[in-house]
Amino acid sequence: MTTDQVRIGPVPVEILANGIVASESVVTIRTRVDGQIERVLVNEGQMVRRGQPLFILDSRQNQALLAQQEAQLARDRAQAARAQSDAQRYQSLRGESFASQQRFEQAQADALAAAATVRATEALITQTRLNVEFATITAEMDGQLGAIPLRAGNFVRQAENTAITTLTQVDPVLVQFAVPERWLPTIRAALRGDPPVVRAHAESDPGPWVEGQLVFVDSAVDTTTGTILLKARFQNSDGKLWPGQYVQVMMSPRVDPNAITVASAAVQTGQQGRFVFVLTQDGTARRRPVEFLRTAGDRAVVRGELAAGEKVIVDGAQRVTDGSRAVERNVAPTPQRVSALQ
Repeated sequence: MTTDQVRIGPVPVEILANGIVASESVVTIRTRVDGQIERVLVNEGQMVRRGQPLFILDSRQNQALLAQQEAQLARDRAQAARAQSDAQRYQSLRGESFASQQRFEQAQADALAAAATVRATEALITQTRLNVEFATITAEMDGQLGAIPLRAGNFVRQAENTAITTLTQVDPVLVQFAVPERWLPTIRAALRGDPPVVRAHAESDPGPWVEGQLVFVDSAVDTTTGTILLKARFQNSDGKLWPGQYVQVMMSPRVDPNAITVASAAVQTGQQGRFVFVLTQDGTARRRPVEFLRTAGDRAVVRGELAAGEKVIVDGAQRVTDGSRAVERNVAPTPQRVSALQ
């Protein structure tokens, strides 16, 4: 019979689930002004940085309108200066009784109206300058571009709300997954400290699991499935996780400091529950009842009267009875210990 030692020590609680990679932000790029696309500065699927120019529209009409408004502003400022001078002059004449009160009030009103006209023209110029800036469409964030259905020469209108392309954030990314509601108290307790560690791995990825942190717990349990929706954030500079991809998720909300673990194959099931056979120092197999809690890799976490270093029978436990004797033998070249039933 092969045996394995009982271990007592820290073992993380692991919750396994299936998840889907999702982007934190997806921006649909549309035009904010009417115009013909002059240049496309990027390619489909290209990674871009925030503020990088993507498309340039024809802005000559807005530039001409801007020049006209700037000339109008110069005229309005000149008229406002003259109206202000008239108001000051009529104020002094009124003090010397050479101008009537009505004429003085009219001059003041003309000066205020001229100043308001200047401000209105300045606002129009600000709007036109924005339209000129909007002719250069830039990236609102770091991300990856999608398909670009429109090319140079196409005319786009703001009112049509036509999408030019999409921009998807891929670093960092989120992984959405759901766990049974029985884990909710454990997860909520873990959130009182540092965020629980979450690991994700794509089935087709031969590399190691990537590590992130839990950032979201849904406000309600899904009554149709009895699960709670969770989200974890992962740094994704190497692009291992892709939006829409299915991944395996493992979350560790806590660590049991003194967990008892044995080889999973050592745990047997009988009419009175779970048990293991312990091989004592005098070579006697003793049955010990245990409570199976969970699995941790290839080992089972149990609760029972087991001590660290005790040997439990793994292979051949079905042929062992309580009180039977066995002699442990070493079988070369494998390092496993083998015992023969007497």
